Amino acid sequence: MANFPRSRRIGDQIQRDLSDILRREFRDPRLGMVTITDVDVSRDFSHATIYISSLQGNEVLTDSVSALTDGAGYLRSLLGKRLSIRVLPQLHFVADTTLDRAISLSSLIDQAIADDSKHPKD
Repeated sequence: MANFPRSRRIGDQIQRDLSDILRREFRDPRLGMVTITDVDVSRDFSHATIYISSLQGNEVLTDSVSALTDGAGYLRSLLGKRLSIRVLPQLHFVADTTLDRAISLSSLIDQAIADDSKHPKD
């Protein structure tokens, strides 16, 4: 357990609790079906960057990040009732576009392979 930093453990707990809060307690019509992909907590526990992804497209993702950012104070208060830590971090929500980039790269690779197979080898 010594090689697993406390900030990472707290980030994992924030991810679990915040996912539950979003599913059960947070109501905002702008919030689409989102997934919390990662939580990075600063070393002094004053800030937490929460990465959000959505399979519903970039417009829904942008609206969801906006809704979560607007409700960050409320979410922080709900999170504070669940976590027993001295310093509760400020929540910062960021759109996670890793999946979109991975799909784009995969299609580029597939296209390159298809183009390569069309040309005869010398």
